[in-house]
Amino acid sequence: MSPPAALVESVDTPITTLKGKVLATETSAVAGNAPETKLLDAFANKWDDFKFAPIRESQVSRAMTRRYFQDLDKYAESDIVIIGAGSCGLSTAYVLAKARPDLKIAIIEAAVSPGGGAWLGGQLFSAMVLRKPADAFLNDLGVPYEEEPGNPNFVVVRHAAMFTSTLLSKVVSFPNVKLFNATAVEDLITRPSQSGPPTIAGVVVNWTLVAQHHDDHSCMDPNTINAPLVISTTGHDGPFGAFSAKRLVSMAAIDKLGGMRGLDMNRAEDSIVKGTREVTKGLIMGGMELSEIDGSNRMGPTFGAMTLSGVKAAEEALKIIDQRKRECAE
Repeated sequence: MSPPAALVESVDTPITTLKGKVLATETSAVAGNAPETKLLDAFANKWDDFKFAPIRESQVSRAMTRRYFQDLDKYAESDIVIIGAGSCGLSTAYVLAKARPDLKIAIIEAAVSPGGGAWLGGQLFSAMVLRKPADAFLNDLGVPYEEEPGNPNFVVVRHAAMFTSTLLSKVVSFPNVKLFNATAVEDLITRPSQSGPPTIAGVVVNWTLVAQHHDDHSCMDPNTINAPLVISTTGHDGPFGAFSAKRLVSMAAIDKLGGMRGLDMNRAEDSIVKGTREVTKGLIMGGMELSEIDGSNRMGPTFGAMTLSGVKAAEEALKIIDQRKRECAE
């Protein structure tokens, strides 16, 4: 599969995509040289008479709110809720939605713009590094990447936004997935278990702007989404980070947080992927949130563990989702 022409500019290093095929080894201009398109023909030299089709303002409001509330109604009972739409959460949703189009998957993201830290490779540097074998995930997405000269152990996506926008667009295109962004998870829905910690049975949600201001205005009660399985990928500790990990401590489902250790890429990425699991019944945890529970290291600006933790979270979910649905029905 060749990369979309619009995504590839002049290059002077090998570009690789699906199945490791080398696309370019010399400087080449792939995009921007096409003849004038039909789109431009439709508007060229016609701007003096240009006018949008008429609309009434209320029609805009109704078109948006009707669909939003239809989605709220549809996904109030979901099969899987994913908390966090960073690189791990989106990777989880991508694998799950492909494997099980019958599952109803809701993604809850506190920020207006999904993607987490994956819009940039690190600090203000745009290139994204993924250690092998995470290049298999890029191959599946069809995102082109460069081999690093002299180093066979990792690959580089020329701009992280290419990875994030491709993954995000694929996820939200699935008919069985709904992304609720600008929405915060305020709590977990629980059910008593016969022994041990309670079973997680969904999430408590509110608009992020409301959740951020509970202390300085009258309380606004939240909304809820029931689901037999929740997958939490909220990242390491922060304003909304490590939410489920911290909530498990406060509800005495686990004793304490392990606390994220210092940066060590080699130890961190392996431990995050291997540690991705159902941490308590009904709650799978992946990505950097695990570092707060397990006391593992942070990995910094390398993204292979985020994507493959998402793949493993999806695999773990596929193993247990039907059983959790039966238990929920009972």
